[in-house]
Amino acid sequence: MSDAPTESTPQPEKTPKPEATESTTPQPEATQPEATQSTTPQPEATQPQATQSAQNESTQPHPADYTYVPDKQPTQKRTVGVGVVAAVVAAALVGGVSGAGVSVWALSANSSQVTDGTNQPANVTVNNSKNETAITAAAVKASPSVVTINVTGTGAAGTGSGVILSADGYVVTNTHVVTLDGQTDKVTVKVETNDGRLLNAKIVGTDPVDDLAVIKIDGVTNLKPATFADSSKLNVGDSAIAIGAPLGLAGSVTNGIVSALNRSITVQSAAVPTQSGSGTDNTAPNSGQSPFDFWNFDQGNGSQGTTPQATATISLSVIQTDAAINPGNSGGALLNAAGDVIGINCAIASAGGTSASSQSGSIGVGFAIPANVAQRIANELIKNGVATHGLLGATIGDVTSDPKQTAAKTVGASIQSVVAGGAAAGAGLKAGDIITNFNGVPITGGTDLTAQVRLLPAGSTAKLTYVRGSQSATVTVTLGKFVS
Repeated sequence: MSDAPTESTPQPEKTPKPEATESTTPQPEATQPEATQSTTPQPEATQPQATQSAQNESTQPHPADYTYVPDKQPTQKRTVGVGVVAAVVAAALVGGVSGAGVSVWALSANSSQVTDGTNQPANVTVNNSKNETAITAAAVKASPSVVTINVTGTGAAGTGSGVILSADGYVVTNTHVVTLDGQTDKVTVKVETNDGRLLNAKIVGTDPVDDLAVIKIDGVTNLKPATFADSSKLNVGDSAIAIGAPLGLAGSVTNGIVSALNRSITVQSAAVPTQSGSGTDNTAPNSGQSPFDFWNFDQGNGSQGTTPQATATISLSVIQTDAAINPGNSGGALLNAAGDVIGINCAIASAGGTSASSQSGSIGVGFAIPANVAQRIANELIKNGVATHGLLGATIGDVTSDPKQTAAKTVGASIQSVVAGGAAAGAGLKAGDIITNFNGVPITGGTDLTAQVRLLPAGSTAKLTYVRGSQSATVTVTLGKFVS
């Protein structure tokens, strides 16, 4: 499974030529927004917790008027452990999880009828506060900010989750939840709050490129917004707590750890056909058929097996967790030990077959879109109705599958061609170059690079390290605008 062979509508922005210095050291990431710190008190817990400084720094969600601008840029690169950056792609692509027997699935529970597993208030039950754990405290704090979303279209319906952004009803969720896996944008949306209210909502905007969407609940002013953590400060091994409505069971809480950061997955787009266009991307096509199918998983609970219409693919850079998440968790919160949102749950890997009927639910490999990305996309959707994404302006593939790179001594993303006037050309990149690092994140193949480029808004600058022949160099590239 792969992306289309060339990019479209590159921006003719020029950037400095390659610097003379040789560098193999990951460069600091400069474009991820760093949100302001929260003054919201953290929940108390009686159980001892490991020291996790990243989990205790949090940011309030964007204000209701959504005029938020980050006050500064991050100055530290992300800490990435050995083997963290790997693409969950087809077996023919090297540098990631083997495709044999592994599939990636979305998490909403689409079916012929809206799931009503619980229409009761979904408060977290605490019977003995003296024995309250850190997980309990985090769930109690976040529960009022997580909702269940019921979506109904013609002949199809589904259940997902969402995270409240503002008191007046903005909620972030997944595109595949509100488009019923890309089948339609003509839907009715109902939202169940944790105190038992059933409210009408409408779609504000969708961003299929990052599988994020924003809805607006009608006529509310007193919802509790979630508190968001700075996801760029996460560490592998940090606590991870999932809360949402798996199989329609609202308010379900599971826990685990952050298993990996900057994990790259390639999945099918949830854009409805009129949105998806050509699905053009900047990763060269892969030979063979991928076993990964993102959206059929949503046909799980009571499915009649309708086939999604979307055919384009997207590349996502995600947080991997072993916290159990299942159909219906899509759009729900992944929390840290302080009860702050670190990600928006979006998919799981399955060791079953490649169809919805053969998937087996959670096997401890789940994925969430980082909180910093979710906040940026939500902010743009609310302000502008659309979100922007970076474009490199090059056709790329894996070094290991490029017949012209048989003498290569490193893994990475192989540049097969460069678009004239595009970002890559402006930075002095050429066909045959091997990109090994992007903004401090190691690049092992085309999916890694595409996912990292798409994380950033159009016009962002990034540090890119490449190998040409036996020499390594680092350049600054100003990204163009991706048009899906």
